[in-house]
Amino acid sequence: MFSLTIWFAGCGSTTGQYEKDSRTTQSSRTLWQAIDTLTQQAPFTTDKIENVLATHLVVKDNSKSPIQNTAFQFYTGRPVNLADDVVISNVDLRIRYRAGHPGFLVLNLSGSCITLDMVRAHYRSLRVTDRPSGRSLDEVTSYTTSLHWGDLSFSFKERNPNCLSSLAFDPKPIETDNMAK
Repeated sequence: MFSLTIWFAGCGSTTGQYEKDSRTTQSSRTLWQAIDTLTQQAPFTTDKIENVLATHLVVKDNSKSPIQNTAFQFYTGRPVNLADDVVISNVDLRIRYRAGHPGFLVLNLSGSCITLDMVRAHYRSLRVTDRPSGRSLDEVTSYTTSLHWGDLSFSFKERNPNCLSSLAFDPKPIETDNMAK
């Protein structure tokens, strides 16, 4: 739930450089290939995400916020068309300013509809980790699977509950003792 709270806290409009350069890039990967490759990239870095998704990440401009976020550095990327007509409409990478944090990645999706049954065909062990409270059509029902590297969450908005709206990659923290070795 903490990861989803972090994700929702930063879901405002994108500003700055991203708006100036909103060209869509093309990837030869399908959504499922992109997920498989991204799960192997933890700890996340901008270079790793840029290489996998064929996009350029920029520091998200937080200057309009009255309070500067001192916990995370936020990066965003332009839309990416995947080979299966799924579009990553926004890449949101967050890297914490403390050692041992592997980063947190959210991909907002559009284009071809990915259903819950399609998700279950790839990830059978799903549990509900978030439910809408009825306050907004943008609230989500999230289904999470725990894998050896961390948690992968699939979210479906109330606005369109049959189609996947976003993915969240929440890798396990890196043990700081092992980083020094």
